[in-house]
Formats: sequence, C-alpha cells, structure tokens
Amino acid sequence: MLVPVDVGEVMARHGGVSTRAALIRATSRADVDRALTHGQVVRVGQGRYVLPEVDDAARTAHAMNGVLCLTSAALHHGWEVKAVPERPHVVVPRKRKVPARFRDAVVLHRRDLGPDDVAVGATSRDVTLEQCLRLLPYDEALVVADSALRHGEHATLARAAALVRGRGQQRAARVARAARAESANAFESVTRAICHDVPGLDVEPQLVISDEFVWARPDLVDLRLELAVECESYEWHGDRAGFRKDVRRYSLLTASGWLVLRFTWEDVMFRADWVRAVLARAVVVRERTLVPSAVRDAA
Repeated sequence: MLVPVDVGEVMARHGGVSTRAALIRATSRADVDRALTHGQVVRVGQGRYVLPEVDDAARTAHAMNGVLCLTSAALHHGWEVKAVPERPHVVVPRKRKVPARFRDAVVLHRRDLGPDDVAVGATSRDVTLEQCLRLLPYDEALVVADSALRHGEHATLARAAALVRGRGQQRAARVARAARAESANAFESVTRAICHDVPGLDVEPQLVISDEFVWARPDLVDLRLELAVECESYEWHGDRAGFRKDVRRYSLLTASGWLVLRFTWEDVMFRADWVRAVLARAVVVRERTLVPSAVRDAA
C-alpha cells in the first residue's frame, strides 16, 4: 500500500524548492492546489514553488537592509539544500548596527560586499557558491553544488571554487571535484556524500547497468564492487506501476549478482553514521566474495 504524502513534507524532501510537475507526481493536482491555497507552499515563478519560510527569509533580509547568503541565498537562486534553515542566513556590512529584534530572527553574517557580489536581495551566484563551498559541512555543500550544476551553473561552480583561498580551500576543492549534475536531488547528494567517506567505495550517480538479463539505472553505482545504492522514499515511486517497476529491477539486479542497498530519507538525513556503517560492511563483504577479474579470466 502506498502511503499518502503531505505536500509540505515533499517540499522539504525536495530541498525547499520544487516544480509543480514534481509535486503533482508525488501527490496529486488537488493536493498541490490545496497546499497553495492554505499557504503550505508559495508560488515564486511559472511552475515553481518554495516553502513559506523561504519566501519569508527574503522579506526579513530586506527589512534589515541586508541580503540573503549561504543556504538562504541558494534557495533564493532556486537551488536545493539539505534542509531549509530555521532562521535565514543574512549578511550585512561589517560595521552596520543591527537591532536586537533582527539579530534574534536571523543567522547574522558580516561581510563587505561589492555591487557585483549582490543580485536582487541575495549574494550573487558566484559568492553564494563560494560561501557554501567554504563554510558548509561537506554533505550540505555537495547538495548545493550538485543542484547548481543541474541548473547549468558549471562555469559558476568553477569560478566559485577558484575564489576560495586559505581557510576552507581544500574543502571547497573537494566539493567542486565531487559535484555531479546527474545527482537527481538533495536526498541522493547527501547519500553520495556519506559514500565518499567509506574507504573502498567509489560510487557515481545514475550509471546504466545493462546485460542480456537486466537494464537499470540505480541512483548510485560502484561498478567495481557491483554494488548499487537506491535512495528510497515512497513519494519517488509516484504510483503502483512505478513501485512494481522498482521492485522488479531490484530483483533482476540481485539475480545478476549485484548487491542492492536501499536507504530511506530519514536514515540518510538523521542516521548518517548508521548508513556509513552499513556501507562499510557491504564493501568488506563484496571485497571478500567477488572473484578478482584476473582469477576469473584465468579459470
């Protein structure tokens, strides 16, 4: 049985921003229209929606004569984030006095920005990515970088990584190297970030597995270990037909000798250590049980 999904919950899992088409696929047209009427989501453009707290953040920054930065700016530019910040990130000039009522309502940052560093209420795309690469934890930065690439910001990411000097430079370079436009959403990006901390595991997103028995494109694939990682959440299946298709694909992959690991959104987002331990155990098992190609070819 497929479980009904709340539109606001889907929005949160989509990284705070989504399209009308994606929301309808996960819920229904009536649910999306009802959520819009009741203020659960806010329309910010043709077919594009955000959570109300994302829309409120821009108003708060404007009221205090600041601009959005970090993940709040990323959302402003239409990029997904791991989690919508409870308080918006707002940057003001270093010497500006900020009233207490605003200091308590935002995460305050201070930086003197030039005219080219600001774009309609938020830090520019270059500055936003530069700050995210330099300051955010690896998984959060990878979510933003992947999303930027999905929106065609390849040159922007390269420029942003080049802007980082000194503190955070190595972290920024690592994120920029690892970023992939093929990663479908924030859920997959965080899962991949966890995989990157597992020795011996080398996954790429959305690789095709094809032989005479199976054709599949799992969320994450390690070709050497013949290991596939699937990011499971009931809204991604959309309907019973999609659910059946996924189950059949898992069965065919397993029958072809692949190990398929399935992780839920809740575990990836809130039990990363457990997910990492499962992945590490899987690597050990695959290393031990897979016949090395040289031995297999010689047999």
